[in-house]
Formats: sequence, C-alpha cells, structure tokens
Amino acid sequence: MTTPPNSTDHSAASNELAGKVALITGAGQGIGQGIALSLAKRGCRVVAVGRTLAKCEATIALIDEHYGVEGLAIGCDIGQLEALPGVVDQAVERFGRLDILVNNAVTTSIGPLLGQTTQQVQTTFTVGPMATLKLMQLCHPHLAQRGGSIINMASSAAKRWDMSNYGVYAAEKEAIRALTRAAASEWGADNIRANCILPHANSPALEKWATHRPEEAAAFIKTIPLQRIGDCHSDIGEFVAQLCLPASSYVSGQSIAVDGGQACIG
Repeated sequence: MTTPPNSTDHSAASNELAGKVALITGAGQGIGQGIALSLAKRGCRVVAVGRTLAKCEATIALIDEHYGVEGLAIGCDIGQLEALPGVVDQAVERFGRLDILVNNAVTTSIGPLLGQTTQQVQTTFTVGPMATLKLMQLCHPHLAQRGGSIINMASSAAKRWDMSNYGVYAAEKEAIRALTRAAASEWGADNIRANCILPHANSPALEKWATHRPEEAAAFIKTIPLQRIGDCHSDIGEFVAQLCLPASSYVSGQSIAVDGGQACIG
C-alpha cells in the first residue's frame, strides 16, 4: 500500500483542486492509488474504482486519514462493460459532478504472438481500450459541463528495441493512445482535455514481473537514464495531479513518458 509523504501533516495538502471530483479506475493499489492520493492532497474528491472493493476502501481510508477529503469506493470489474454506466451514475449521484477521469486499470497477456489465444486478446482489449473508450463516452457529458481532464495510461512497450513477447500489450496501449488523441481533437471544443502518460512505477504488476523475470528487469533498469523505477505517488501521482491543474490547461492530446528518460516518444 502506498504511504503518502508527510502523511501526518495536513498542512502538506493544498486546495488547488478543491470542489472537483475524479473517477479513477484501478485505484486500489499501485499507480491508481498514487494518483488518488496526489489528487486528494490538492482537495479533489476521489471515486476509487477497482475489482476488489476492500482495496478501494483502503485507498479512501488513506485519503480520509491523511487529507480529510471525502471519497467513494466502488467495486467493479471494468471488463464488464455493462456495469460501467452504473459506476458513473453512482459517482455523479454522490458528488453531483465529474471533473477528472483517470483510466488506469489494466490487464494484459505477455508472451509470443503465436501463443496468444483469441480469448486472451479479447480480454486484454476489453479491459484496455474498450473500457477506456466506454468510460470516456459516459463521462463526456459531465466533463463538458465545466471543462474536464482525461488521463489515460499508455506504455512505452511499443517503443522497445525488442518487442518480443510484448506485442499484445503494446497494441492494447497504442490503441489507448489513439483514442486519447481522438478525444482531445473531438472534444477540445467542449473544453475537455485528454492526455496519455507512459509511466514506469513500482506497481504490484511491475514487482511481479521483476520477480518472475529478474534478469530482464535488471537489464531494463539499466536502460533508464535516471537509474531507478518511479514511485507510484511521488513520481507518477504528482505528475498526473499537475496535468489536472489550471496551470496545465493548454496541454491536450499529448503522450508523455514519465519514465526517467528512457523512451523517446515520436
């Protein structure tokens, strides 16, 4: 579980996003939790959505303890697309608005292309670009009311020097990048911004990967100029929060690698 820096010091919080509401998928751990904490630190109310309700409740409890900001935990497998309208309805019913959407939840299938089954690929794309698009569509009318921000999670996997075993994962994330750019283009007139970040972070998924592929993980870290993996809260969450502030109101349609300088996004 992520622990906020200066966790007992409420003075570390600010009100830059006070009154706003963010819906974050995969918010029960890792990057999603780090983003939730960083937004809440600035006064944003958080709707934490995830497959395991108890983990989302733990995130909301952390927010209440450290920042005293109201939140809502919702248990939902976003791969069940028919459940997503109810998630958005619950959020709006509770808080009366939505200002920020963070599509963070993900699943994938890593391995050679010849080993991928139709079911594996369909599941990956349902939880990835299909759920991302569905939530963007559902949140659009609410974000358009006051102007809003969409942050989607992509990956630099498609920029790897050797994409062996990462084809399906890269394809899933490149689809999300394309949808993000299209949303920025189509919805800019509605004062909705959409951006992607391509993060490296010490998430549970990365830790699991490093445990199962230690040599590959060690070689991977050596290719990062800053020679470290980012922190879910202080590196990734804080950057996402900055993208949601008024100071970033002219940034839209971008894919930004938050990865210690490893990837070159062209």
